[in-house]
Amino acid sequence: MRFRFDHNKSRRLRENRKRGIGFEEVQEIFSHPYYEDRRSDDPEQFRVIGRVKARLYSLIYEIREDAVGEYYHLVTLWRATKEERNLYEAFS
Repeated sequence: MRFRFDHNKSRRLRENRKRGIGFEEVQEIFSHPYYEDRRSDDPEQFRVIGRVKARLYSLIYEIREDAVGEYYHLVTLWRATKEERNLYEAFS
């Protein structure tokens, strides 16, 4: 799995008290069981809810392609809401 993201946005997310994590760390979501659904069709975006260091986060990403092949473009992230925690618990 390859990832790409805006490094400046990642820094701003990490510095935000409500988020406190950047794209570098949140990639861990894909290493554990996670819940995934489609967030939008245009552009096609997906939401993943999963654990990063014992805390649940939601991550929005798009599948894009370059000369090497597909990669995940990370768009934004936040701590999972109560509704998202319930989705994750029902899934797992």
